[in-house]
Amino acid sequence: MIMIELKIERTEEAKKLDIALPSYQHEGDAGLDLRAAKQCIIKKGTRQTVPTGIKIAVPSGYFGLIKDRSGLASKHGIHTLAGVVDCGYRGEVAVVLHNLGAEDFNIDVGMRIAQLLIVPVASVKITETPLDETSRGANGWGSTGHK
Repeated sequence: MIMIELKIERTEEAKKLDIALPSYQHEGDAGLDLRAAKQCIIKKGTRQTVPTGIKIAVPSGYFGLIKDRSGLASKHGIHTLAGVVDCGYRGEVAVVLHNLGAEDFNIDVGMRIAQLLIVPVASVKITETPLDETSRGANGWGSTGHK
């Protein structure tokens, strides 16, 4: 396991609301739970950007990846969008939540709404060149069948 430092600053509003810092729920978990810093209702079929009340300094060579909480996704259809936090970003982290469920969904202040994973980045050098052939070639979606 790689251990790196993640510097976090709570917004003044998050301090007033006593929003907890991101945390792992269990030893060995990949994602830190992010909490909502405002109450809102996400109507079915819509999306909403929910502030977390934190700013983070992701170390160089890494990025923050915001992902679903599995329980919210499986039980309520709550899905995260726009989930990359680059190492140079210093603004408040917000989570774009899309309600794919059949009912409106209530978000309460302090509720765990998403997970933050800190992931290494591989930088690439772009080279324009003809590509080599593979057994798959240009065969795309569904090309391997269903079974």
